[in-house]
Amino acid sequence: MNSLILTTAARFLVPAILAFSVVVLLRGHNAPGGGFIGGLLAASAFALIAKARGTAAARRALRARPLSIAAVGLGAALASGLWGGLARGTFLRGMWPLYDATGSHLPLGSVPLFDLGVYLVVLGAVSGILFALDEALADDARGAGHGEGG
Repeated sequence: MNSLILTTAARFLVPAILAFSVVVLLRGHNAPGGGFIGGLLAASAFALIAKARGTAAARRALRARPLSIAAVGLGAALASGLWGGLARGTFLRGMWPLYDATGSHLPLGSVPLFDLGVYLVVLGAVSGILFALDEALADDARGAGHGEGG
C-alpha cells in the first residue's frame, strides 16, 4: 500500500503499540493480560508496518525470522514448566527463587518466563502467518496482472 497517511501514522503508532504490548506482558501474571494478549498486540504492530511499508520492511523491523521467534518462545515456556517439574515434582508449578527481606517474592521466576514464552510464540506464529498471507496475495496479484491467474 502506498499511503502517506498510513505510513506517517504507523511511524507513531508502532512504538506505542509495542510499548503497550510489553506493559500488558509484564502485568499479565497478576492481572488480566499476559503473554497471549501482549503477543497479539506486538504482532499487530508488525502487521501495521507490513500494510504501511510492505512485508519486506516488516520482516526487517522484526529482525528475526518469525519461526525462530516462536521456537525460542516455545523453549522458554517448556523451560518454565520443567523448572517446576524438576524442583517440585509438578510440571508448570510456579517457582519464585528470589525473596526479599519481607518474605515476598521478587517478580523473577517461572511464571514470567512462561508469559514471555507465550508472548514470543504468539508474536512469531501470528507474524509468520500474516507475512505468508500478505506475500501470497501479492504473488496472486502479480500473476493476475500478467494473465496467468485463473
